[in-house]
Amino acid sequence: MGSSDRRVLSSDSIRTLRLKVRGESYRWLSAAAVEVNQCWNWCNETSSKAARPFAGRPQWLSAFELDRLSAGATKEFEHIGADTIQRINAEYVRKRQQFGKAKLRWRVSRGSRRSLGWVPFKAQCLRRRGKRLRFCGKTIRVFQRERLAEVLRFKDGCFAQDAVGNWWLCLPVRIETEPTVAPREAVGIDLGLRHSAVTSEGERLEAGHYYRGLEPAIARAQRRGHRQQAKRLHRTAARRRADALHKFSRRIVDRYQNIVIGDVSSLKLAKTRMAKSVLDAGWGMLKSQLQYKGQQAGRSVSIVSEKYTSRACSACGALSGPAGVNGLRVRTWVCRACGDTHDRDVNAARNILSARRCPSSVRGNESSHRSAPPSRAPRPREAGIAQSGAAI
Repeated sequence: MGSSDRRVLSSDSIRTLRLKVRGESYRWLSAAAVEVNQCWNWCNETSSKAARPFAGRPQWLSAFELDRLSAGATKEFEHIGADTIQRINAEYVRKRQQFGKAKLRWRVSRGSRRSLGWVPFKAQCLRRRGKRLRFCGKTIRVFQRERLAEVLRFKDGCFAQDAVGNWWLCLPVRIETEPTVAPREAVGIDLGLRHSAVTSEGERLEAGHYYRGLEPAIARAQRRGHRQQAKRLHRTAARRRADALHKFSRRIVDRYQNIVIGDVSSLKLAKTRMAKSVLDAGWGMLKSQLQYKGQQAGRSVSIVSEKYTSRACSACGALSGPAGVNGLRVRTWVCRACGDTHDRDVNAARNILSARRCPSSVRGNESSHRSAPPSRAPRPREAGIAQSGAAI
């Protein structure tokens, strides 16, 4: 067996262990987070002045240059060291390059707009001492410490605080995975609001309305001034959403070798009146879960254009489906060209799957003798049986 065959059988992937920190270390971590915010804001101010100077050529400072300028700053801090400052500089430069901005947002340490706590570290700064961890001279204990027993080496990580106020240890580790062959070949997934996801074989992930279901309780807690209770309800909704998406994505990855998803943009739809429903569906979370789980299992996950997938007939390719905003009410329609009956979501998922093989069949950019010219006026009666309720 050659070296290429061995790479197919085994591959390395990065997985982040998320362990909850015990409450005895919260005060120390909160104080360290304040110093991290001060260092971040110094990087922000220094880099923005160098990028937009009063005189001379603008300069984008690198992480190495920020390290030289911040040399000796550890004497001003009580909780963080030089390694943490270097990690802050590197992370700031990476974020600045990612967004292409000369100046990023400030990190606020106090007030209603306080930034969530964040304390990065290098791998060599976090050391294990029996059942405890040692970081910057502070002993830190975590729950489920037995998960660290199997970890021999880990990468640079951080301590992160959630909205409720709990601290978590985020530790990226490299694991070796053995890709397997799925029992089925391919599947297409259409994302929507009535059903969060529908596959080309008819499997549906029901929209759980995780936030919508708790919205009245959240509103009551906010009116009474119970901010912590409102934050806990938000966390409950997020956990329920993540649990449902994890179960669905695991079933898809275990069952199919090639996974094709539509490129619907949740960020664009979040600016419309459907913002709450779009964010509650968790499309971006589902895509990311399918991508990293598919990478670990050796699957092929691709994102294709979903243009005209709801209107095109998956049997003959004719653009005879319902169009326009009023066409969203039509959940089942009959193709005028071939007479085939389609479920709107399943038909879109099948077109998304076929878009991976022949993209021109669903885009409608090329002329075809099978395609019927669509009418701009919505015709729900000609399209088929209309059901009440608008959905995507």
